[in-house]
Amino acid sequence: MSSAHKSLVVTGGGRGIGAAVARMAAQRGYAVTFSYIGNAEAAEATLAAIREAGGQAQAVRGDAAREEDIRTLFDAAEDHFGPIAGLVNNAGIIGPYGRLDEAAPDDLRRMLDINVTGAVLCAREAVRRMSTRHGGQGGSIVNVGSIAAVLGSPNEYVGYAASKGAVDSLTVGLAREVAKEGIRVNCVRPGLIDTDIQIIPGKGNRLDNPALIPPAGRAGTADEVAETVLWLLSDAASYVTGALLNVSGGR
Repeated sequence: MSSAHKSLVVTGGGRGIGAAVARMAAQRGYAVTFSYIGNAEAAEATLAAIREAGGQAQAVRGDAAREEDIRTLFDAAEDHFGPIAGLVNNAGIIGPYGRLDEAAPDDLRRMLDINVTGAVLCAREAVRRMSTRHGGQGGSIVNVGSIAAVLGSPNEYVGYAASKGAVDSLTVGLAREVAKEGIRVNCVRPGLIDTDIQIIPGKGNRLDNPALIPPAGRAGTADEVAETVLWLLSDAASYVTGALLNVSGGR
């Protein structure tokens, strides 16, 4: 089955890695429905780029951590583009920067709500619609984790690293749970990627910190992550499930 007009859901597709995935997927024949939470301008720019290139896409405003917003997102995808063939669980926030003992509980809760609860609920919704057990046609889920899950991000993002460790566990467990139901579940773990997320208010750009430079000697690009996501979504990865794939330049 080719990816011709397969319906794909991407959470947090307005900018960064999510936008790169949405653009690349649309180029390769997917009909893309992506969510965004606040930045309508960025979402509009992603949509415009896809449509100018002849692709099919729609943007749906919503919070990837709220069950009703998730249902609305998936309904919109099915209504416009037919049965869902894939989910890219990308929505995430970086959370409070600095030591964990200085982090505000509300900031940590919001970050965990989006990065963990949101990812779990979106995966749950995708399974309900794609699993052959529920009358679906199968499909592929790609979770966007982080190499922080392995490195722990001391003095910067221990809470964030913990949230991405949860995404690793979600990937492995769910992959085994739905392997016989036509669904593959995998995770990409980006390292230092050149997107807005690296700019810390009052601290500057993390890309300028020599201590963070990966063995590859440079930061990665959002497109390099998107290429890996698109491969995992595709039939070329038909026997790959439960994989945690580092896209981190050796970091």
